[in-house]
Amino acid sequence: MILRAKSRTPNPPTRAELIAQLVEVGLAGAVATPRANSLEHFQRVADGDPDFLLGLDLDRRWSFERVRALMAERSGAPPDTADPGGPDFIDPERTVDALDRMAARLRRAGAERDAVLLATGHPGGLLGTHLAIGRMLVASGAELVTVPAGTAAGPADVRQLDGVASLHYGGGLQHTHSPDWMGLVLDRLGAAGRPLPDLVVADHGWAGCAGRRGIDTVCFADCNDPALFVAEAEGAVLVTVPIEDNLPFACYEPLNAYLAAAVDRPGGPDKPDATSGSDLDGQGGAGQG
Repeated sequence: MILRAKSRTPNPPTRAELIAQLVEVGLAGAVATPRANSLEHFQRVADGDPDFLLGLDLDRRWSFERVRALMAERSGAPPDTADPGGPDFIDPERTVDALDRMAARLRRAGAERDAVLLATGHPGGLLGTHLAIGRMLVASGAELVTVPAGTAAGPADVRQLDGVASLHYGGGLQHTHSPDWMGLVLDRLGAAGRPLPDLVVADHGWAGCAGRRGIDTVCFADCNDPALFVAEAEGAVLVTVPIEDNLPFACYEPLNAYLAAAVDRPGGPDKPDATSGSDLDGQGGAGQG
């Protein structure tokens, strides 16, 4: 069953309702990602494999065991952690906790009239959520960064839809983990004499590259993309939201509605005085500490 709550409903889900909806549609709880796949990616990050670092320069002391322990803390783990079979698990409580932290930084972006760059390497799943965030930011007073025209490499180029950048190649928007496209965008902004964004909202290598360059970055990541969770632990990105990143757009609409309410007022629809973990309002950038 796919829930079809409107992303700008006047009655967004409460925290408890969102947690139930995330599990029902497979954005959290037992997810489509096989546990064995996640464990392999943990090892690749521990090995320093650049294809799995998403453009980040991580401390090489992250062993497989440290990565696995961090992922259990930040994303969750299956009930039987010793069994590599079956699906991986994302704790929906951790997802909503991270959404609340993300909302705090988005809210500050509006209050401070930040320039925000949105980008996704998973347009088939997360494009709708990034578009919804763009609407939230504009409504709250932030400015969306426009990618310089002609930002391309060979036959591929960066295109934007309502402020959200993604990779285009061969007539369609492409899934990519590469950090190179964000690097190209940031370099082109610099070459044009334009300031870098105050905030990046992204995923995959788009987020990793921005974090490595010291830009405030909040992001989404699946449970088999541990590099962004390690980056959050190291302070290279501000927030990483654990979420299944490749389901139909309608599955994300309750999440979008909850996030919009949380941006509109601290704590969201049912938590007026809490943003789980450290509230990012008034804090400096990830790369400025």
